[in-house]
Amino acid sequence: MNRSQSGLTLDACLQQLYLATIRGCYREEADLARKESLSYEAYLEELMIHECEERRHKRIARYLRESRLPLEKTMAAFNRSRLPAKLQSMVNTLLEGSFLGRCENILAFGNPGSGKTHLLCAIAQELINKEKRILFAPCSLLVQDLLVAKRELVLPRMLTRLAKYDALLIDDIGYVQQSREEMEVLFTLLAHCYERTSVMLTSNLPFSQWEKIFKDPMTTAAAIDRLVHHSVILELNLDSYRLEKAKQKAVAN
Repeated sequence: MNRSQSGLTLDACLQQLYLATIRGCYREEADLARKESLSYEAYLEELMIHECEERRHKRIARYLRESRLPLEKTMAAFNRSRLPAKLQSMVNTLLEGSFLGRCENILAFGNPGSGKTHLLCAIAQELINKEKRILFAPCSLLVQDLLVAKRELVLPRMLTRLAKYDALLIDDIGYVQQSREEMEVLFTLLAHCYERTSVMLTSNLPFSQWEKIFKDPMTTAAAIDRLVHHSVILELNLDSYRLEKAKQKAVAN
């Protein structure tokens, strides 16, 4: 069927095929192709590159919106000079993102204000820019969502959906003391994620105090075992960043 028989113009075809970027730039690219004597294939390649790049940018923007990350916590805003050399090297490796393919976990421990949340959120944003899907959730809110799903008999569906992310970033586990029922659904999530997707979490509590979280020794040991089996542990034994800033401000005044 030729164009006269189909009644379709190039613009109509591009619209029908959802090639909005090519539709917006093909005339300008055609002018450049004629000036540079490009082959048909080279012209087509330029158009497709524009389309793919624009789709990539939109996909990353969508992943950032869906991530629920605090977007102000970027790597550029994180003071990496506070980290010892070993941690600096570990962070560089994590930014490559290969741990996601191995479903390894990232466990960040440290005192309040040491930068755990900022660091993991910054790493997560860098990985999203590499087209990885990551979901951020404060532990207390995530647990409530899991409880609601359990009561509405849709917990398995929710667990399956969460495991489709490349990583779950669970912030402040153990910061708020939870009931046994709440900790049971959290354990269920961690068990479901085991070797399916990466878990990135922050905690003020060392493992020796996790019985406060999971309420009994057996569940605590099982949770730690699943998290640690494939993991990178970041120990941020640093002074509070917020306290340092407050002291600097007081001295300046």
